[in-house]
Amino acid sequence: MKLIDVIGSQPGRVLRIAAGAGIITAGIRRRDTRGRVLAAAGFVPLAAGAADTCVLGPLVHGPLRGEAFRQYRRAR
Repeated sequence: MKLIDVIGSQPGRVLRIAAGAGIITAGIRRRDTRGRVLAAAGFVPLAAGAADTCVLGPLVHGPLRGEAFRQYRRAR
């Protein structure tokens, strides 16, 4: 599960924030209903990165909090 390790890492946190901001920007630029939905969906990775949570953590039976997730993955 290398992808989940990257997503849960500190660089992954920055990547989630940047991706969320990019998705929001792309949605706003569309200026239609699909764009609004896309912009709203962009808040998920943005908020997850800003709050340091790994929403995919529970999929690998790990914790949701970022620091706890990183410790969990190091221990395995």
